[in-house]
Amino acid sequence: MIFSGGATGTGATEAQVMAHYAKSVLGFDGTVLLEDRSATTWENITNVIPLLEDVDRVKIASQPAHALKARAYLRRQRPDLAGRLVRADDYRPGEWMLVKPLLALYGLWTLRGLTADERKVSP
Repeated sequence: MIFSGGATGTGATEAQVMAHYAKSVLGFDGTVLLEDRSATTWENITNVIPLLEDVDRVKIASQPAHALKARAYLRRQRPDLAGRLVRADDYRPGEWMLVKPLLALYGLWTLRGLTADERKVSP
């Protein structure tokens, strides 16, 4: 499992927070790799590409609009790796109920530059 995301302040990086949650709350006990330098989604993808070279499947899990953007960025940067994308469980009913409408609007605004091919759902 690769967790990607840099520091958003003076505390732990996003990657560290997600890895800690996966281990301590969800009980994940597999291999964890951290990419903790990224400040943007583009950098998330750029910085994890070296870690993806030898994998059979790539699954990007995040908030739905963010995951769509990340998949599009992978398609732009490395179409060969994008061919390994598999479906992730981006949406869970009831999750983030109060802020979901705002996240959806923001996500649509940030995705306005994607091409039709980049908007397609992974197989």
